[in-house]
Amino acid sequence: MSEAPVTGSNPISEPRPTRLRDALQKARIEAADRTGVVVDLRDAEVARLEILNEALDPLFAQVPDHIDLFERGISNGETPRLWIDVVAHVVMGRDKRSYRFVHDTRYGRILLAESHDVPAIVDAVTDYVARRMVEREHALAPVRPAAPKMEERPSRRRSRFWPFALGFVLGAAALFGLALLSSLKSL
Repeated sequence: MSEAPVTGSNPISEPRPTRLRDALQKARIEAADRTGVVVDLRDAEVARLEILNEALDPLFAQVPDHIDLFERGISNGETPRLWIDVVAHVVMGRDKRSYRFVHDTRYGRILLAESHDVPAIVDAVTDYVARRMVEREHALAPVRPAAPKMEERPSRRRSRFWPFALGFVLGAAALFGLALLSSLKSL
């Protein structure tokens, strides 16, 4: 009796599909499908931010060239953002249809405006840009020169001298009155 080797049953010669390998392949395919959906959502967010960016073009065309406060641009990170300046940006809301205009401060993020409408966000950004330009003007405004110190000193000395003189005279009168009163009691 001779035994003939069975082909295909030898685990070394031919890898057979295992259940784990099939499950991993299925999980990878599902992850790729989800990634495709996420990429589509991110592309939709970027497209909405580009629409807003184009709507802001007339506003930023009016900003004088010598004012370099604003660096507008779209960042394509995990969360796409339309940056207005270093601390303010527009991001899409959780529903991916509403715009959220936020300002980062040292105390946290402040929501400046939220709307589904591009014109409402353009108005909010316009107000923000105007406030930032006014803040810049105040920061760069020349400080009014202080009054000369020589003129201030005599008036301060005079204003301090008379209360001191009055207090001295009243204190001396009170002591004199007490001394007189005690001498009258001893008689």
